Amino acid sequence: MEDHIKKELEENPALEEGREADDNLEVEPDDETATKNEDTDFDFEDYFDDDDTPGYKLNANNYSADSEQNDMPVGAGVSFHEHLLEQLRLQQLSPDDRFLAEYIIGNIDDDGYLQRSPEDISDDILFQTSKSVEPQKILEILKIIQDFDPAGVGARNLQECLLLQIERRMKNEELRMKNDKEKILHSSFFILHSYFDEFSKRHYEKIIKKLNIDENIFKKSIVEITKLNPKPGNTWSDLWEKKTTEITPDFILENINGELVLSLFNGDIPELHINKTYSEMLQNFSESKNRSREAKDAVLFVKQKLDSAKNFIEAVKQRQNTLLATMNAIVRLQKDYFLTGDSAQLKPMVMRDVAEATGFDISTISRACSGRYVECDFGIFPLKHFFTEAAQTENGEEVSTREIKNILSEYINKENKKQPLTDDTLSAMLKEKGFIVARRTVAKYREQLGIPVARLRKSPL
Repeated sequence: MEDHIKKELEENPALEEGREADDNLEVEPDDETATKNEDTDFDFEDYFDDDDTPGYKLNANNYSADSEQNDMPVGAGVSFHEHLLEQLRLQQLSPDDRFLAEYIIGNIDDDGYLQRSPEDISDDILFQTSKSVEPQKILEILKIIQDFDPAGVGARNLQECLLLQIERRMKNEELRMKNDKEKILHSSFFILHSYFDEFSKRHYEKIIKKLNIDENIFKKSIVEITKLNPKPGNTWSDLWEKKTTEITPDFILENINGELVLSLFNGDIPELHINKTYSEMLQNFSESKNRSREAKDAVLFVKQKLDSAKNFIEAVKQRQNTLLATMNAIVRLQKDYFLTGDSAQLKPMVMRDVAEATGFDISTISRACSGRYVECDFGIFPLKHFFTEAAQTENGEEVSTREIKNILSEYINKENKKQPLTDDTLSAMLKEKGFIVARRTVAKYREQLGIPVARLRKSPL
């Protein structure tokens, strides 16, 4: 953001940094000046004849009030979701298709997966915008996103994620593939496509028999598959985190006598105002009777620079307002946690909750939270830390899935490695504790924690 403002200050002489005594961002003359010049009857449009054509375009370096939705700068590096949005900007899409693509990207999690079904996304859009979008259309846009980097992004499950990566490798290698390489990649594809369940259970002999392939090719195929990335988004985030050697929080949250006070940390981002000389210059043109070509070009130049400066200042302010509104909503929804620092106080909260609290789209909330941090009394945390799904107790009360995951981690850390706990056993143990969590949900939480299945945790000793 600092670099973005610095560049604009260098390119637009009508924009200045620092606080102005009369910080008026409006270019229009004040009431007193307007009264004084009523007889001049000046109108910018009237300054030109119908056949006058400016010698340059008026839209250079121009910003609109809503441009922050398409270009929300970050402090350092490019986060995973911003990387996807940058690739989206290179696509030739209609406004409706671009909206759908941004919405889908906003729903892709940090691992790179789209956890919501096309039907759910269709319902969300209908609820929020009253627009009806067929699930098939959402799938078409998803296919475009699945061609983005990193390979595997936008997958709806692990199998699809790995298949997307193999297909990408096959496409990249097809012009220079040798016989063995071609066989290995095709074998890898069929293993994942048709025998994924057997592969995940390591029933290798069964796969070799069904595929009727050479054992050496099969072994090389397994090696090829193990090179694939099960969490493509995580890898990008890790690289981005490494580039950011020091975390600078975007927000400061203070607990002052039980009252939470939030402020936006702007660092070295300067205050901005309009250059009065340029504003006065335009006013002088309005009083002048000179209608020469040179005067007209001068009016165009000054007007363009003033509009650009004014819109840039407005865009920066809107960006700040969007960030503050988003963080304020998170603070309200997770007030008990921010007052105590106790992770057990984290309530179930998803992007949609914050979107409803602010009136913004989920995609806007996703961009506002991506790669941003808040400093509070008990540490600095990424905003994604505060988002967690809901689970239910036997009494019907909602609890944060983060609490469930913490309990699962404790159970597995203390288990007998000679007889590790299965997902069914873990589900039963959680039920004893009052949490109703199905076996398949336990499996999902375990995978999100990066913990392998019981048979892979078993110690051979």
